[in-house]
Amino acid sequence: MRRLLIAGLVCAMVAPAAMARSIPNPNQRPAPGNEAPQTPIAQAGYSNSVNYELQCAGCHLGDGTGSKANDVPKMKDFVGNFLKVEGGREFLVRVPGMAQSALNDGQLAALVNWLIREDGMAGASTPQDFKPYTAEEVALLRHKAMLNLPGTRSKLIAEMRSQGISINDGMDDY
Repeated sequence: MRRLLIAGLVCAMVAPAAMARSIPNPNQRPAPGNEAPQTPIAQAGYSNSVNYELQCAGCHLGDGTGSKANDVPKMKDFVGNFLKVEGGREFLVRVPGMAQSALNDGQLAALVNWLIREDGMAGASTPQDFKPYTAEEVALLRHKAMLNLPGTRSKLIAEMRSQGISINDGMDDY
């Protein structure tokens, strides 16, 4: 009992010092070259490829291959198939990573259009009759919360299968 009491006392004495290191110094100054406040992404005017790297590549990877281990589907040569089924067009803008991105509506429309181009991420999955997204369309769609992402995606994948579309999104189980 005595050892337990002493151990508890030692922990109580050490904890404040350890906690103090995690509290930021209010007098800390920015690193040289970082003095100016950063421009929000929605105002930065980055290219589509930079916006992809900042908003999408963290999960879908730089080449769009996704990661089954992390439950992230492949976009490369597949994402355009969503535009071939009812509800798929809306889905692409309403997935949380898109709808909640730091991009403004115009940037998000441009990014999705860039991804869907035949020479883009979608590749041959791009429908022949693809109609580019507009900022106005994105503004209407992205603010409708998707309450059941896996269920919505599963229904769209089932519809693709019923149309004979090959499902090569790297997930196998949706």
